[in-house]
Amino acid sequence: MYHLATVIPRLRSARRLLLTRDQWMLLMAAINELFLGLDTYLAHKISGTIRPYEWIPIIFGTVAGVLLLLAGLLALRRRSLATVIATLVLASSIVVGLLGAYFHLVRIVLPNAPPGQRVFLDLFVWGPPILGPLTFALVGVLGISAAWIEDPPDSGVLVLIRGWRLHLPYSKTCAYFFWVSLGTLATVISSVLDHARTGFENPWLWVPTVAGIFGTAVAFALGAIERPTRADLLTYVAAMLLLIAVGVIGAVLHISANLVAGYAIVPERFIRGAPFLAPLLFSNMGALGLIALMDPSERD
Repeated sequence: MYHLATVIPRLRSARRLLLTRDQWMLLMAAINELFLGLDTYLAHKISGTIRPYEWIPIIFGTVAGVLLLLAGLLALRRRSLATVIATLVLASSIVVGLLGAYFHLVRIVLPNAPPGQRVFLDLFVWGPPILGPLTFALVGVLGISAAWIEDPPDSGVLVLIRGWRLHLPYSKTCAYFFWVSLGTLATVISSVLDHARTGFENPWLWVPTVAGIFGTAVAFALGAIERPTRADLLTYVAAMLLLIAVGVIGAVLHISANLVAGYAIVPERFIRGAPFLAPLLFSNMGALGLIALMDPSERD
């Protein structure tokens, strides 16, 4: 069970945790696309009217999630075709993410303002979140990494269509650690910008910031270590579990903040109040980080 078995020796006797590591990654990519569609809908709903082009990421997230799930089923019989379909969907996700980030950026930068007044930090806090759409791109990159087989495992050599081989500078496992680190960093920055609207009046708002920075540093360090020790892996697992806990607790607190007296649910408060899905990004990165510890082998 690779690194995971080093952390939990009892797993050495286990043949497989239902799916391979890459299959778990692709399943997470599909789930992420579905949730991104929902989260984008709630975010765009704040303005009261969703413009036609703002429906693109909403519809895409839902369709992409369904297509990735179908590709996973197709892979049981026709792996090559399923890989191509998944790659096209995930590449499209990268495009959607980059375009979304660009459109958000041009809305918070004032190109016609006098020099020195075109960019304000307040606009990054109160304006459209630039890093939000980039989550589509991150999911796309992670998914594409998982879609293609690495042979031999941990060699950094991906087997493409028609037997073509792509040599990467480091193994897929290291790549996963680096992408988890980058994704956690983006999540932390988004959290800081979101909580900055409250002025960090509640000191507990610093908890996800500290946990996120810790998770970012640990994941990056593990990717850079050629032969991590069990202590290194235990530290990494602790960081990922901390991210999961922070995300779940944060989601509960955000939901509680949106409830009115008697725990009544007012849909408008969930649209304009504390974003209840945002904290789960911490849990998402923690789960992806734990999956990265699994055996990279595709076969028993």
